[in-house]
Order: sequence, then C-alpha cells, then structure tokens
Amino acid sequence: MNLQDEDFMRVALNLARNATGRTSPNPLVGAVIVREGRIVGAGWHRKAGTPHAEIHALNMAGDLARGATLYVTLEPCSHYGRTGPCAEAVVKAGIKRCVIAMGDPNPKVAGKGIAILEQAGIEVRCGVLEAEAVALNEVFLHWIREKMPFVVLKTAMSLDGKIATHTGKSQWITGEAARARVHEYRDLYDGIMVGIGTVLADNPSLTTRLPGGTGKNPVRIIVDSKARTPLDAKLVNDGAALTIIAVTEAAPKDRVQALKDKGVAIMIAGSGPQVDLPLLMKKLGEMEICSVFVEGGGTVNFALLQAGLVSKVHAFIAPKIIGGREALTSVEGEGFAELSEAVELNNTTVEQLGADILLTGYVKGR
Repeated sequence: MNLQDEDFMRVALNLARNATGRTSPNPLVGAVIVREGRIVGAGWHRKAGTPHAEIHALNMAGDLARGATLYVTLEPCSHYGRTGPCAEAVVKAGIKRCVIAMGDPNPKVAGKGIAILEQAGIEVRCGVLEAEAVALNEVFLHWIREKMPFVVLKTAMSLDGKIATHTGKSQWITGEAARARVHEYRDLYDGIMVGIGTVLADNPSLTTRLPGGTGKNPVRIIVDSKARTPLDAKLVNDGAALTIIAVTEAAPKDRVQALKDKGVAIMIAGSGPQVDLPLLMKKLGEMEICSVFVEGGGTVNFALLQAGLVSKVHAFIAPKIIGGREALTSVEGEGFAELSEAVELNNTTVEQLGADILLTGYVKGR
C-alpha cells in the first residue's frame, strides 16, 4: 500500500463526513486532487441535486487538475441523474491517475465509472481504505442493496432494563449528555419512528434540538394500526416535519380522513390487525427514506427485531435500578422462546456519556 495514497484518501474521507446526514438518498463522498504532493483541489458532496465531490475539487483545482491524481471515496458516477456524470468530467479535466476507496454498488454505476476512466487511459487504483469508506456509507449501501431503510434502534434504560417505572414515569432515566447524543442521532437519519403507545403516553414532538437550532428534523413515522393518533398531538399540528402515520386497511375510515384533513400522510401497510412492518419499510424505501431511527417502546422494538429489520442498536444504560414486575422494559412482545433465537450484536463499542454508558452494536447477520 502506498502510504501517501492512504494519507490523501483519509483527507477525502474526512471531507465527506462534513455532509453527514445531509446527502440522502445520495452517498457521502469526498475528493481531493493532488499535484506534485500538494493538494490543489478539494470538495465534498453537500446535498442531493448539487454538484458531486469531484466537481467541487475539479473547480478548485482548475488547470492544475491536468496530469494530477484524484482521490475519491466512491467510484465516480457514470450516469445522468440530478447532475451529470462525474467520470466524464474527470476525463475532460485531464486527470492522470484516480485512486478510489470503493466501487459504487448502485446498478446505474457499478463499475461503469471506472471503465470510463480506464478507457480514457487514466490509471485507476481501487480499494484504498475501503473498510473506512464502507463504514462511512453504511446507510446508502444498505438502501441500495435492500431497497429498504437502514434501521437503527435506540433505547434508554436502567441497569435492570427498565424504560419506565411501574407507574409509567420515564423522564429522565438517562442524563443530559446521553439525551444530547440522541438529538445528534436524530439529525443524522431521514426518519424517526415510534409506536402509537409512545404518542399516547408522551405526546412527543420527535424533533431535533441541537445548540443554535442547527439540526434538521427527520420525517416522523408513527406505527398506529387503528389510527388512534390524537388530532391534537404535537406531531400532527406543529408543522415541524412531515408526519407519516402507518395504519392497516382495518383502520376506521373516519379517523384516517380526520388525520388526512390535518395534513398528515397516511400509509396503509397491510390488512391484518397489526401494521406489516416489512411492507412499511419497503414503502419508506420507495420514498427515498434511506434510514430510520427508532425511539419506540418495547412492543415496536420487539416487532422490528423479530422481523429482522434492525441493523444497528444504540443502547443507553443508566446506572440506576428501578425494579418492578410491571415496569416497562426496552424489548417486550412475546419474546424469543429459545436463547438460540436471541438477537446478537457484534462489532460492539462502549462509550461513557456522563454517568451513563452507550453500547453500540450491529445486529449479527444484517
């Protein structure tokens, strides 16, 4: 491995991170152009529909791009979408060598961008810091391959797994640092999901509250088979973000119409007594909602885990013991009958946030 290639690719990856949570349904991409060991152009993709990272870098480099090396975190695109093909722009600019972290699995690209570069006589090297590039775009890669959102389940619980006391009190189990992190996560993902139980119990806003008001509000998704969401609920009336209420065909028509009249989007997912969660995720994916942050209660959490829809878990654990046979837990439902059926996490990390612990892991097999 050329250490210099790694160094410049790391710069490109860091540039790409500047737009975290802002490029959906596009990937995060960073690019730098290097001439005689010096960076002469740099850029990152900022938002879908705007110029890609390579274009920003080429514009900065100008004539210095001719004969230079381009480092880019994802294979340059080869198709016309909201913008033109970057691979052709790279060829036109006279780039001599292109170092790529990873290929683009999007069927519209999938090697075609690299082929354009090589056919133009550009030396291409692919796979430099590939693991880092894959981790950076876990959401995009999942959505492209599965056609469904990347689902992240978050829970905040006591040491004994409780999310509320037996009287229903839940504010606040975790401390300020943990709660601030949750808002940072909300800012990252396209959608935020809860069940009707959470809406009825807490009347949440499900908005992002970051210092200075810099965060974006995710689309709010309520799993509410019978359309029981109150017409005076905050997320029905505040206009802070699109609210989607997922119901079944059995939901009362008058309730559905009343919610529609309030400006809420109704999504019918299934004909049974409960919302068909895989169908819901498929429909959300078709809407280019590429990621969903779940802040639901134990019923929704178990249903998503049981359906195999969760890819990542953030578990905030407070050093408190609440107890109580009737106290709510973070995952309820009927539960798994055998330990062999239990959902396992791998690639786990542990972080201290104030007095609380944050355990993050990926669902094994997802």
